[in-house]
Amino acid sequence: MIEILGTLVSLDLFKVMFCCDLEKCHGACCVEGDAGAPVEMDEVGLLEDASELVWDELTPQAQQQIEREGVVYPDPDGELVTQIVEGRDCVFVKRGKLEGSGCECAFCAIDTAYRAGKTQWQKPISCALYPVRLSKVGDMVAVNVHKWDVCRPALKLGKKLHMPVYQFLKEPLIRRFGETWWKECDQAAVELKKAGYLD
Repeated sequence: MIEILGTLVSLDLFKVMFCCDLEKCHGACCVEGDAGAPVEMDEVGLLEDASELVWDELTPQAQQQIEREGVVYPDPDGELVTQIVEGRDCVFVKRGKLEGSGCECAFCAIDTAYRAGKTQWQKPISCALYPVRLSKVGDMVAVNVHKWDVCRPALKLGKKLHMPVYQFLKEPLIRRFGETWWKECDQAAVELKKAGYLD
């Protein structure tokens, strides 16, 4: 771990090569697992507003789940996460064809609305940052890389492109920590390589 502007950053951010490959994984991170995506307290209202915006694109089961339980629930650790359907799919999942390949994929309805210019808010920061996960360590934020089998295609493509996690996630990392933090991160990568910690 190294310290960057009040955060503890895992060297995996620089060592792990990663680039999402939707053609291979079909958006599995939105439909696999046994809990929803982590949600910050100040994102709950944004999620509620977004659910109204994309309501007609959600499945009937997702609509029913939101009507019964709301957009978030506490996981076993007491952390807020997005609601899921039947212990699996995020309620905000919509399915469709991946442009350019025609394969069926799971997409985030909120992210799709954002890219279409229908909302200013993209999606929970935890979703935008994946595979990076944040946690509190005292007064600091720890920035780690989560490992998940469904992301094997992303690891393979990342290796082929020689794309470290921190570069793949430049936009959401800047959204969360700011431009100065990311530049410090980029400089840290240069120094770590010089010191022989990176290939």
